[in-house]
Order: sequence, then structure tokens, then C-alpha cells
Amino acid sequence: MQLRLRFNKTILVPVGNIDLSGELIIPEDASSLVLFSHGSGSSRFSPRNNFVASELHKQNIGTFLFDLLTKEEDEVYANRFNIQLLTDRLIQVTKYISSLPQFDDLDIGYFGASTGAASALKAAAVLPDIVHSIVSRGGRPDLAMDVATKIRVPTLLIVGGADYDVLEMNRKVFKVLRCEKKLEIVRTATHLFEEPGTLEEVASLAAGWFKKYLKNAEKELAQV
Repeated sequence: MQLRLRFNKTILVPVGNIDLSGELIIPEDASSLVLFSHGSGSSRFSPRNNFVASELHKQNIGTFLFDLLTKEEDEVYANRFNIQLLTDRLIQVTKYISSLPQFDDLDIGYFGASTGAASALKAAAVLPDIVHSIVSRGGRPDLAMDVATKIRVPTLLIVGGADYDVLEMNRKVFKVLRCEKKLEIVRTATHLFEEPGTLEEVASLAAGWFKKYLKNAEKELAQV
């Protein structure tokens, strides 16, 4: 059955004196929207994140995949690991999207990959009234250790069981998180989740987490 969409468009988000481009897709019955924070050297065209996004659409979850850096900025290698720059961009984009009246009925969550997970955590610490859930895939939450105890939104860390160094980093951060949290280990996966079935498992875990915690609880209570 073909997915019925409420919104499907490339949009430009003004950030300072530049515009960041992104693909905004919202299913007709969506009540939530997930912003993707890409990792180092990645972009809105990441096949892995696009696969996860397509699976979220099937669960009536909207997505916004956008570039945190312009093409010129991305050519400067150091920018890819400038977590504060990426965080500032994510915060500005989140505020812009959440301010659009046609989307004010959507609960917002973050999906962060690699270094993008660090910027997602940092941004969520700044925007606890806007961001309601976080999922990290093969993330580097250790790069956001300074805000780990300030995170208040439900956070899911998904790591490959064969991604040994990153798994250890996630375990250390998981211990200090004080929010609703879970660490899911995809046993056979390496860092990029290229092994058969592993990315499908990531998408399923992410969809379950977002469906649990992005429910527009206040709106549901008001309708009772």
C-alpha cells in the first residue's frame, strides 16, 4: 500500500547568513517528527539514515534529514568534528522547524549517528521543552559527556556488538545518564551496520522507541 503523505518537500532552513537544505517528509497520520543529526563526513543523502527514515515513515513518524554543514564547510575536515558548531546548527534548525505553525502538532525527537549523536545530546540538553526523545546509532555520546547528566529525555543507545571501541564508549556514557535510558547491542554488527539484517534491527528499535516516547501525551490526555 502506498504511503499517504501530508508533506514531502525539500526545504531551506535559514541559519545566520546561510541556508541549510533538507528533506522533510511527514506521513498523513504522523504525530511526531524526527530530526536526523548526521555523523562526520555524512549528509542528508546517507543511505543508512535514509533507510531508517523510510522505516519510520511506515510507522507514521515524520523525518527531516538535512545537512548540518554547507558543501564548502564540509570540505574543511575539522568542521566534521566541531561538536559545538554542529550542536549550534542543530539547535537553530530545531527551533526553526518547531516554530512553523503547520507542524506545531508534532512531537520532536532526534536520531543521531556517529558524531551526530553527540550534537543531538548536547542540543537536547539545551532544548528539553522541544526535544522529547533521542536515539543514537553507532554514536559517539562520549563527545557529549559534559552534558550527559543534564539529559532529561528518554535516550536509546544502539551499538554494534562488534564495534568494540564505540561500544565501550557508549557503556561509559550509559552509566552516567540519569534519564529514562536503554542500551541495545546489535550482536553481529560493526560500526556501519553493514551486516545482513542489522540495519533493519536498528530501524525497528528506533521506531519502537519513538512510538513509545513521542506520543503527544498532553494532546491525548486533553481528548480523554
